Amino acid sequence: MTLAKLAVLRRALPALACAGLALLVVPEPARAQWGDSYDQPQDYGYRRRSRDAYYRDDGYRQPQPRRYAPPQEAPRQFYWPWEDRPQQAAPQPQPTYRRPPRPKPPVGTADGARENHRPAVKRRVQPPPATEPQKPAIAKTEPSVRIAVFGDSLADSLSRGLDDVFEDNADVAVIDRAKPDSGLVRRDVVDWASAAADYLKISKISYAVVLLGVNDRQPIREGDQSYEALSDRWRETYRTRVEALAKVFQDQKIPLIWVGTPPVRSESLTKDLAAINDIVRDAVQKAGGIFVDAWPGFVDDRNRFVMTGPDLEGQAAKLRTADGVHFTRAGARKLAHFADVELKRMMGSAAPATSEATPTAVAPIQAPGLDGSASKLDDIAAIDRQITAMLPSLPEPPGIPALPVKPAAGQVVPLGRAEISPGGTLASGRQPDGDASGNVERTLQRGSAPLPQPGRADDFRWPPG
Repeated sequence: MTLAKLAVLRRALPALACAGLALLVVPEPARAQWGDSYDQPQDYGYRRRSRDAYYRDDGYRQPQPRRYAPPQEAPRQFYWPWEDRPQQAAPQPQPTYRRPPRPKPPVGTADGARENHRPAVKRRVQPPPATEPQKPAIAKTEPSVRIAVFGDSLADSLSRGLDDVFEDNADVAVIDRAKPDSGLVRRDVVDWASAAADYLKISKISYAVVLLGVNDRQPIREGDQSYEALSDRWRETYRTRVEALAKVFQDQKIPLIWVGTPPVRSESLTKDLAAINDIVRDAVQKAGGIFVDAWPGFVDDRNRFVMTGPDLEGQAAKLRTADGVHFTRAGARKLAHFADVELKRMMGSAAPATSEATPTAVAPIQAPGLDGSASKLDDIAAIDRQITAMLPSLPEPPGIPALPVKPAAGQVVPLGRAEISPGGTLASGRQPDGDASGNVERTLQRGSAPLPQPGRADDFRWPPG
């Protein structure tokens, strides 16, 4: 480099230094207030995936392959003798937390004295549940009264109820002759007139109880003829069959009690059963039997069917089963009550009238023997009589004063007759006393107020002076 070039460079060096300093001092151009930080791309440390990784060429998303856990090997069942069989680790017991015992205070302190004198807690011992003692079954080997119950499935419940009534009476036996699904309409099931006559030939009964009708709301067939239920011809035929069954017991001189069919849940069937009961009542009473109406015991005050109601003890109980036709045990006992009243009346089981107790003679005290020793009393009743005789007699209670006997009816006097005095003149009232003070005339005739009494509340006169 020549000296001339060095001289030129030396002269231009200050100018270059000033230009560089000016570039450093000049500020940057002003940025916009919003959104300038998003204009420049920034690197956040991740890369955007290519479009082909999610979408196919046709615009649908490409499903990603599912990842499954690696399959676990099943435990081996066979090991070679030179292989070590894996040992299962015994389960470690789980640590349990126990509350640390409470430290007892010394006996000499106040807390210790209070702890020692703490009253013991008395635990109430609950008594065992009371169980009703079972009544011993009374063997009825030779009962003098035999009651046979004939009828359908409701008569079966009636028989069970009567059996509960007379279970304590060894002289009364209840015989169940009921046949379910039977009636007076279908003779192909049971012909009750013939069945009752055949049974009376081999058995002797004292009373007969019949309950039929719940299965009889269906046409009656006689040969080729069929009569619709409750038609005129049907009623005549049904009445004839009731009279035929009642005549079987009448010929054998067996008292008959026919229990009417009670209401059921179905309203239409209940109306038809009421009509059947009317037919049976008329036919049985004409045949000399007794018809018992059990209808009021199983309806409410509006004559509607009820599932529950009061039992014989007055407690609310379920009387009918879920089908609304048959009876529970409480209902069967209530149904039997209607026939039980008539049976006891016929058997004369009514309680006898209480008569006045007759005084029992007291045995005299036995005199001591010759050796001075009294005779031995082995009889307990004799000892009681002797003690009663030794007690002092109580004084007789004073007599009750006799009351005057009132006549059953007084003198008959017509209410419309005017009262006449003995002289023949009309009776007049009492003569009024003289009005000496004039209060009557002043009050009633003149309308003036009566004079007040001195010192009374209505005395408004000024005191004298």
